[in-house]
Formats: sequence, C-alpha cells, structure tokens
Amino acid sequence: MALRPGRRAASIEPMTLAQLGWNDFFAQAFAPHAAAGCLPARVTLELKGYFEVTGGFGAKLSQCTGKYINACVSPAEFPAIGDWVAVTAQAGEEQRMHIHATLPRRTKFSRKAAGEQDLEQIVAANIDTIFLVSAFDGNYHLHRVERYLAAAFASGAQPVILLNKADLADDTETLQREITGAAPDLPVFVVSAQTRRGLKVLAPYLQPGMTVALMGSSGVGKSTLINRLVGENLQFTQDVREDDNKGRHTTTQRELLVAPGGFIVIDTPGMREIQPWVAEASVRAAFADILDLTAQCKFRDCSHTVEPGCAVQSAIKAGALGKARWHSCQRMLLATMKAPTYGDRRAEQERKKGVKKMNKSLRQRVHAKSDGE
Repeated sequence: MALRPGRRAASIEPMTLAQLGWNDFFAQAFAPHAAAGCLPARVTLELKGYFEVTGGFGAKLSQCTGKYINACVSPAEFPAIGDWVAVTAQAGEEQRMHIHATLPRRTKFSRKAAGEQDLEQIVAANIDTIFLVSAFDGNYHLHRVERYLAAAFASGAQPVILLNKADLADDTETLQREITGAAPDLPVFVVSAQTRRGLKVLAPYLQPGMTVALMGSSGVGKSTLINRLVGENLQFTQDVREDDNKGRHTTTQRELLVAPGGFIVIDTPGMREIQPWVAEASVRAAFADILDLTAQCKFRDCSHTVEPGCAVQSAIKAGALGKARWHSCQRMLLATMKAPTYGDRRAEQERKKGVKKMNKSLRQRVHAKSDGE
C-alpha cells in the first residue's frame, strides 16, 4: 500500500527522511535549526491556514509561528508543497507542530499570483522533474504549453512533456512534431493513462527519493496518470465535460504522495492560464539558444525579418532553427513585454519601446509572408 500522507495523519506510519527526498543539501541547510532543537519535516499537504508536515514522527497538522509570520515580507516566503521546514511539537498538542522556518529551496515552480499585485506564488518546491501534461483533445493549446515551459525552465527542475489521452487520437505524430518544434531539446512522450500506453518509458524519472510534479490544465488526466504511475487509485478522477472538452477540477489542493516504488509525486490543481514569475527571465531560459543567435546579428536593432546579416534568418534558412520555435519565442517575448511594470516609469518606457519593436517585427513578418504568397 502506498504511504500516503493525507487526511488521517495519525494513522500514517512514520517515514525516514530519505524516503521523503532528504539529501545533503537540506541536511547542511538544516544544521542551525537542529542546534535549536527543531526537527526536519516536509510539507505534504496545503490547507487553509494550516499545513500537513511529514517526517520521522509521521504526518501531523502544523501552523507557522507568529514570529515566522511577522518575518515574512511576501507570500512566497511561506511554506509551499514540497518544502522542507523546521518544526517543533506544540505544547500540550501531541498531533500538532509549529513551523519555525522554511529551508532554502533547491528548485521551485512559481507563477505570478492572480490579481493586480505583482506577487510570486510558489506552486511546488524541491522538484527533480516536472511532467508538463497536455492531452489529445480540446484541452490542447500550444501557447499554453509554451507558458508552462517558460515557468518550468525557470524552476531549475527537468521539464518533460507528456501528451496524454493518446487513445483518443488517430494521429499522434503531427501534434508530437509540433511540440518538438517548439521545444526540440526536451523529452516528449505520447502516453495514455487509460490504456497505460507509453508509461514504462517514464521509469528513469521515477526513482526512489526523487520528486516528480505534474502540471497542466484541468482535464488533461493528471490524477489518472498518478493512479497509473503509483499503481493504486489514490486520486479521485472525473470525466471532462462533453459539451466543451474542458476539465473538471478533480484536484482541489496541492498534495505530496509517496509511491510504493519509493518515488515522490506532487499533484496540483489544474491551471488553465499561467503567467510565469519573472517572465522575461523565464523566456530567456526557455529560448537561450535563439537569444544567443540574436546577439550575432550584424545590426544591434535587427528585427530578424529582412535585414542583411541576420543570424536568426540565416539559421532558419539553413534548417538549424525551426520556424515554429522562432515564432514561439516571438510570442513569448511579446507576452513578457506586455506584462505590467508596477510603479516603475523607466521600466514602463522600456517596455513600450520593446512592444513597438516586436510589433514592427511581427508586421514585417506578416507582410513578407503575404508578398511570398
């Protein structure tokens, strides 16, 4: 049976720190807290105002101390699913813990929080591999995949793209080529959670002590995939709506599960829209090879359309750079330039210049295509 930190914390058997993904990086960061009498634990469930933490003592409900709360200057400093924290037992509460600190994060998948304020939201922390899940149905959208990719590249974890629901598609190769064109250096696997097609090739990412997080929109089959990978029906699943192929929110909270095979899975609610945190840096990480090319252009203000000595166009003509990937890079850069710059007049002016330049480039590309036709 899977060791599942969850609703009945008192009934969960204690696990070793190694089973939860502990390593030398966290041991070194925890040393000062150990001297203060704290115990290490990992956040395995996020609740409203509370967290479930799991360690050598089992799984217990916990909350941040007032001192910790007062020291935090942004929501991103609070614990998130997958974080390692320093805890002590609450006085007179056998099943309650106090959280005193969060250890430094080795990796983090984050996005801009909803709303007008410029705030970072940590979706999951300390991940080794991110399974970016899309599907062969109405949920698929290339631009959304690109945004997930930008956030994944910025996370520090290894992105892997899973194209799920292959059992619903007659032609899987066309979509796979489109994804590969946008992300040529990433693993792209065609799978089916229903028929278990392609799941065996994921074994290298599912090693004991390694943490995998599944990200994607509602309805792409993340919960079903988890059930297949773990080997048990741990996650409740629902069918997508037949009228519009949009997913139902099966997963409503972030949760960390430990599989019988020893690997660790983080399930997250579906995110139909995602704006990567520090968006420009995320895009630059995702398209570093293309941005290296733009630096080699003859003219510094090259629009990468008709100018002589354009390294980008030369690479496209030579077949070294696919048009689909170049267009993806342009779309993502334009999206970052349209991002708000709160209260920074100079940044706003630079943003407007960048938008004008990019719009000019896109117009020239459209005109060039029309003339060619």
